[in-house]
Amino acid sequence: MRNQRRITRAMQLVLLGLVGYGIVAGQPKPITNGGIGLLVTFLPAVMRRNYNLALDPWLALWITTAVFLHTLGSAGLYGQVGWWDHLTHAMSASLIAAFGYTTARTIDLHNDSIHIPKRVFFVYIFIVVLSFGVIWELFEFALDIVATETGVTMPLAQHGLDDTVRDTMFNSLGALLVAVFGQAHLTDVAETLRERLFVVD
Repeated sequence: MRNQRRITRAMQLVLLGLVGYGIVAGQPKPITNGGIGLLVTFLPAVMRRNYNLALDPWLALWITTAVFLHTLGSAGLYGQVGWWDHLTHAMSASLIAAFGYTTARTIDLHNDSIHIPKRVFFVYIFIVVLSFGVIWELFEFALDIVATETGVTMPLAQHGLDDTVRDTMFNSLGALLVAVFGQAHLTDVAETLRERLFVVD
């Protein structure tokens, strides 16, 4: 647990440094990306303090790492490291899959009239991730249209059909990892959520 927290603190310091660099250099993009990323990394601590929902240290590190990698990508690594976008897509997709699974599993545990077989959960995770991926690609495409019409540089861009296919492949990889390995670890999170958010008779 101590090691996970140290790693999390180190990533938070890097994000804080990115915000500081943006302030000194007068660049709003590092301030925005670093600031938002830094706020998200404190989400597990806020949930523990406000809702008495203590996330597993590895799960908190998982969230922090995904945000950290995306923020570094937005700071320039997306353009400099070819595989960075693939890494962040897989990480982000795994988080979306985990969130979708935990939500459905919490409802499954809470309501006796609802029963979702494990094999259905496997398919459900893929549907959630792929659906979100489609929405994300459409969002990037819409930003491209706005950028073309207005001449304003957008923080996100759609780089053609090949890029969309690769993004979908790595989204599927993230979903597959959660579907195969994540269910056993996320069930405890779902049970905790059920206890905290629902009144158990």
